[in-house]
Amino acid sequence: MKEIVVISGKGGTGKTSITASIAQVAQTEAVAADCDVDAADMHLLLKPDFAKSEDFYSGVIAQIDQEKCVKCGKCKEVCRFDAISIINKQYVVAPLDCEGCGYCAQICPRDAISTPQQNVGNWYISSTRLNMPLVHARLGIGAENSGKLVAKVKNEAKALAEQDNIPYLLVDGSPGIGCPVISSLSGADFVVFVTEPTVSGLHDLERVYQLIAQFKLSAGCIINKADLNLEKTAEIKKFMQEHKIYELDQINYDEKFSEAVTNGYTAAEIDNNYKELFTKIWQKIKKIVLEEK
Repeated sequence: MKEIVVISGKGGTGKTSITASIAQVAQTEAVAADCDVDAADMHLLLKPDFAKSEDFYSGVIAQIDQEKCVKCGKCKEVCRFDAISIINKQYVVAPLDCEGCGYCAQICPRDAISTPQQNVGNWYISSTRLNMPLVHARLGIGAENSGKLVAKVKNEAKALAEQDNIPYLLVDGSPGIGCPVISSLSGADFVVFVTEPTVSGLHDLERVYQLIAQFKLSAGCIINKADLNLEKTAEIKKFMQEHKIYELDQINYDEKFSEAVTNGYTAAEIDNNYKELFTKIWQKIKKIVLEEK
């Protein structure tokens, strides 16, 4: 099973829309995993059935049992994050300030403080309208540990692919270069960059390339809206040549593309030219992955 991860240096480049179009032409050849858990939206195009749903627990937050608390104040004294305050004559933990270190629980003389694991979101295994299974998740509002939830989604997707002998895992990764992206890239066989011909697009491509270079991963690039700035498109292609990034293809600006997404469809479904384009991209990705085996 080969793992292909699609990422971008920033949001708004068309990463998810392009990943969904690749999924549309790949269908039964791949399991899809939406690892952009902070802003998951691949489900809007694939229409999953949420057949399997489980809570995801990660990280701890201190909780004070008011019946046991003798209000000695030791917990407040030792909390370096100032997460404990006095409200209505009771010592109370502010969840957004607590880092879950557990020191307050250790020094409490009455064992009034516990540190239970937190339910920070949900993960799902779904069937989709594209005849492709989708493993995806929803991170709770303000919740942390998105990198761990990404790892959970990927592990479940891998297990599903191996169980059903599906040859490819297609991952919609998070934008940027933070922890969720690093978690998305762990174990990848090939990376697809999605960028656009702007100053920030080139800069962000350079940043994500530096990241995948640390993993020593092979990569290709799709330039979205390539005809809007031909000079920047040329600069991006030059950067790709210098760093041996495969040129997978370019997509010119077309209102039909955004209209398809607005109506809940992939571009590959509403136009034969797009279907041929994404079929070509998918075949090229598979060829590269198999040749570099």
